[in-house]
Amino acid sequence: MNIILFGPPGVGKGTQGAKLAEQFGIVHLAMGDLLRAAVSEKTELGLKAKAFMDAGKLVTDDLVIGLIEERIIADDAVNGFLLDGFPRNVAQAVALNEMLEKHGLKIDHVIFMDASKEALLQRLTGRLTCSACGFGFHRHYSPPKIEGQCDKCGGSLYQRTDDTEEVISQRLEVYADQTSPLLDFYGDDNVFSKVDAEAGMDEVYASLERVVKG
Repeated sequence: MNIILFGPPGVGKGTQGAKLAEQFGIVHLAMGDLLRAAVSEKTELGLKAKAFMDAGKLVTDDLVIGLIEERIIADDAVNGFLLDGFPRNVAQAVALNEMLEKHGLKIDHVIFMDASKEALLQRLTGRLTCSACGFGFHRHYSPPKIEGQCDKCGGSLYQRTDDTEEVISQRLEVYADQTSPLLDFYGDDNVFSKVDAEAGMDEVYASLERVVKG
């Protein structure tokens, strides 16, 4: 089973994608993790990607597709894969389709996790991280027992500089410009589904599970 899971920043793709992949015995492929692993292992593609990253440039679509191709033909992906947050634009979607066709593969489910800008801003601007142990909290959903202090180690909590409302609004605008056209690309496909991601985590997962089980 092969799945594409996409949606705006903060919608919960990583958390829900990991759970889905584990339940259905498929490989969870998040682009950030793929890039970090390839760079760490100093693979040929990883070294090329590192050159772009060190120069502050975006890794090219060809390189990204190459990294995905390496993983989906690996032994541990024999049961399938879940692409988390990729493709990010229509050009990547076209390149992905061509690569899958080359290997005789197809996508079984394309799932869009939908949430309003207001809900996403609340989620992302509420994140807090412990400066000592790195444990995460959330002002609204999982606040610390003592304001500003980590429950686990007593360290001080801080908000990441990229979790401010201004920065997040910019990220959402970039997403809307680049990624939302994927809704038109996939929207008429019979494998496409949309899930309301504003509900609680368990409820959202149940909706995703229903889609995958058909």
